[in-house]
Amino acid sequence: CCLGSGLSWEPRSRAVEQVHLRCTEGSLEWMYPARALRVVLEPNLSSAQHTTVCIKPSSDFQGANIYVERAGQLHLVLSEAEGARPHHVSCFSAHRPQRVALFLQASPQRDISRRTASFQYELLSNQSTAGPDFKKMALVEAMCRPCDNVELLMAICSSDFVVKGSIRNVSHDSENHMSRVDVNVQKVYRQKNRIFQQDEGSGEWRGPIRTLLQCKVKKGGGDFLFTGNEHFGEAWLGCAPRFKDFMLVYWAARERGANPCEFELN
Repeated sequence: CCLGSGLSWEPRSRAVEQVHLRCTEGSLEWMYPARALRVVLEPNLSSAQHTTVCIKPSSDFQGANIYVERAGQLHLVLSEAEGARPHHVSCFSAHRPQRVALFLQASPQRDISRRTASFQYELLSNQSTAGPDFKKMALVEAMCRPCDNVELLMAICSSDFVVKGSIRNVSHDSENHMSRVDVNVQKVYRQKNRIFQQDEGSGEWRGPIRTLLQCKVKKGGGDFLFTGNEHFGEAWLGCAPRFKDFMLVYWAARERGANPCEFELN
């Protein structure tokens, strides 16, 4: 995480302040944005597997536009107006994953009222993303097609969350191109953070999972195994087979020694 203030710079200075961030995910907060800030993402990667950058502005994002530098030119990634949209995520392809340069240009302002241009960022692997460069999208991590058996067996080993549950409700947000699946959870096998929590009143375990609107998720009866990954503190849907179908796939793979990891089913 990085904090900075435009007020700390020399008033007559024309130099662009520069910061280096070396994590594959993190956040930056630029208070009282003035002039410009260059943010260089230099993650310590041993390989070039992370090739897509996603940015999620804070709900009170104000005072700047965000550009990405490509071949000496600046391309708009996030405007100040878009930053005010809740849950808005912008993704773009990075040709040089070891070094991505973002350019924050402060918006003109007449007063000295407090504004903060803050956002979270993540570098995603190219295996989980799709789409042309600079295509504006929510998160392309979510797959609309059903997972095959190999993908499902890998999902229970490597996903940020794996839970058994039923669908309580599905709501759609057409403006932000997202759907939200509210899940009643029977069993939490794994979760990275506390997205799925126990309701104090009913004692039931619940949690929301996000996916793309284009996946056209509908409420269905019965139990499912929900898997997926976390992005920006939210759960995003990956493979979600019916639980009985998952059991058949898992036990068949276990019988022939083809399961990539042991899964606790008790």
